[in-house]
Amino acid sequence: MADRINYPKLSPQLYNTLYAMEKILAESALDHGLLHLIKTRASQLNGCLFCLDMHTKEARLDGERELRLHHLPLWHESNLFTDKEKAALEWTEKLTKIGPHGITDEDYAKILEHFSEKDLSDLTFAIGCINMWNRLGVAFRPAAGGLDAVLGLDKAGLA
Repeated sequence: MADRINYPKLSPQLYNTLYAMEKILAESALDHGLLHLIKTRASQLNGCLFCLDMHTKEARLDGERELRLHHLPLWHESNLFTDKEKAALEWTEKLTKIGPHGITDEDYAKILEHFSEKDLSDLTFAIGCINMWNRLGVAFRPAAGGLDAVLGLDKAGLA
């Protein structure tokens, strides 16, 4: 399916600001493997093929096990994820598909068992950022794999 519009060209300042946020998040103390998991899971939930394709390939290039990626949609049933990863994935789902009661005090207390306030803040920004990218991807449908050569994702061998 062809791209609908070239949003980076039409809104360069906004695009570059979102991209700059990604670069800052990549330099945060958050584990890169965890970031791959939350970006992939949010992209699954939001139905963004471009981002799902990209973050699956990035995860594989960074050493993520293929079976864990296959288990990701049912992470809560899998024993392949740590308690901290499960907490982050649950937080991702709650912030991606916000329910009628938002984030409860119980939800908040539960995530703080695994993350410092600073790391939770960074994690929440990361989830918000991937959700924004997903919305752009769903709205404008950039071609999955379209940036593989530029980003080196063709080396993942998942074509």
